[in-house]
Amino acid sequence: MSGEGSHDFARVRRIVKTDEFSSVFRLRPAQKTAHFVLYTRPNALPHARLGVVAAKRFAPRAVTRNTIKRVTRELFRTTPLPGIDCIVRLARPVNGKDGPATTSTLKAQLRVELARLFASQLPRARKGHAAPQAASAAPSGAQPGLS
Repeated sequence: MSGEGSHDFARVRRIVKTDEFSSVFRLRPAQKTAHFVLYTRPNALPHARLGVVAAKRFAPRAVTRNTIKRVTRELFRTTPLPGIDCIVRLARPVNGKDGPATTSTLKAQLRVELARLFASQLPRARKGHAAPQAASAAPSGAQPGLS
């Protein structure tokens, strides 16, 4: 399969430089889940860019860190995000005493958490478009008429 359009992960869609990571990390986290923290910053590009940080202390096995990166990139490629820089950082151990023991269980859990993170960025891109799985996080005291 040839990857064109939103399903590619070319170098222009990656955050690779240390100063680019630092400029996004300086901002407050946009969203948190049980294992991940998402940092975002608007960019001047027509597409979103992604950086993934999976520290060895939270995922000691290389196969686990690679699985995290692979699943994150897969969901990033298939989610139509606005022109933002996103950094997904693993913030807690994923294979603890009560955590998933198999790769398939881990992948399923990661997909749910990461899909929620990326979906949290969709309402900012498309006003009036409800994000999937955002029913539990619907704002109760929204102020729609601010100008």
